[in-house]
Amino acid sequence: MQWLPEGWKPKAVAVDIDGTITDSNKKIHLGAIAALRRLEEAGIPVILATGNVRGITYGLWRFIGASGPMVCENGGVVWHPEWGDPIVRADGGRAKMAAEMVGKKLGLDSQGITTNAWRESEWCLFPDEDLNAINEIISNSEYSDLSVIRTGFAIHLMEPHLSKGEGLAVALAKIGLDASEILAVGDAPNDISMFEYVGHTVAVGGSFEELAAIADVLSPFPHGETFQPLVDAILE
Repeated sequence: MQWLPEGWKPKAVAVDIDGTITDSNKKIHLGAIAALRRLEEAGIPVILATGNVRGITYGLWRFIGASGPMVCENGGVVWHPEWGDPIVRADGGRAKMAAEMVGKKLGLDSQGITTNAWRESEWCLFPDEDLNAINEIISNSEYSDLSVIRTGFAIHLMEPHLSKGEGLAVALAKIGLDASEILAVGDAPNDISMFEYVGHTVAVGGSFEELAAIADVLSPFPHGETFQPLVDAILE
């Protein structure tokens, strides 16, 4: 199959974490990690672009041996250790208050997922909560401007200007690359803004239908199994 446009090669690769460089059980896919290291060895930086928090992203970034910046919390936090302090693009306080309001109305746990303890720009509820009910309550409240996005990882409540695409734009401006030079790989609706922004996109096998529908390439390989053949194509 043809993974890339004829004659095109990315100058950096932006990859989601959960559901993308993991296996079907959401555990790290070791073949994907090995493939990402090959990109770095070839001088193609890996940018981690995720809904996860900065601490977890940094741990993975460090042990992969990545060199690109990190786009965390769906673009709410952009960081590279060489920059010093992170660029935090929103105060997550309103999102937390919205979650607490939803929790009272629906009787759900507004403390949400474990990583909320480290969130800097958004708040996350458990992924199996009633999305339609949450959307209805949010849309009829003072928090109606907030974005509500379900991934396989969580239901994210966040300020409307936050997205992976916007966060990636901040990161690329810092490192002097153009969006047209970037390949993005993902699996979920929160990757849509990133896919609409960059030069070329690959949805891993097992992706959400919304993302698969707009991807330039839909991988025939599930989740992290996508990366070995994709990186082979990049480095040929």
